[in-house]
Amino acid sequence: MSSLSINNNSLFSAARSSASEAIGSSSSSTSASSSSSGALASLSNNYNTFLSLLTTQLQHQDPSNPMNTDSFTTELAQFSGVEQQVSTNKNLMTLINTVQEQEMTSGTALIGKTVSAATSQLPLQGGKADVSFNADQAGKVGIVVTDSRGNAVKSSVIDAQKGDNNWSWDGSMDSGGTARDGLYNIGIVEQGASGNEKLSPVLHGVVSGIGNTPNGLAVKIGEASIGIGDIQTI
Repeated sequence: MSSLSINNNSLFSAARSSASEAIGSSSSSTSASSSSSGALASLSNNYNTFLSLLTTQLQHQDPSNPMNTDSFTTELAQFSGVEQQVSTNKNLMTLINTVQEQEMTSGTALIGKTVSAATSQLPLQGGKADVSFNADQAGKVGIVVTDSRGNAVKSSVIDAQKGDNNWSWDGSMDSGGTARDGLYNIGIVEQGASGNEKLSPVLHGVVSGIGNTPNGLAVKIGEASIGIGDIQTI
């Protein structure tokens, strides 16, 4: 086997790993949001449980030996603190929802426009996907497109120039045939002096919609959901 083939295999392996990391990153963000919602629900349950226990304690106390005043005052203070915390969290969520609605209204102006966004998501729209990347030096760059399960769909090695480079995918697959429109992930790796180095892909696509996600306002580019903060140019 030639040294070029060995280098290509190394690039493909590194690029595939880079593309697969995007899947895990998206799952982690969703889990973090679910954890936040669960925390508020848990706090509300604790509030109701505390109230129930305090009421039961008052109903069943010994009339000849009532609850110590200091203990009762302390428990009332704790009850008040929990109640205030629940109320504050609910009001904060209402405020966040209001701001998101306002952002969504202004964000609708992006629909139909071509934007550039820093993301490893690669939506295939109408049998086409365009990305760009910045190479630290001229040389071989490995590019791998994976599906939602991390399986490699398309692999390519190109001779990149130092600086900005563009790459387009027409949906053709390594196994033959054409991939269906949908959401894929991309990994780009260059051969550096100290080994393979990951490069940051920039997606170029048309905004088809906008909506709120657990991580904030996002635009839809095909099947990809891109955070507003990741958009670089319009």
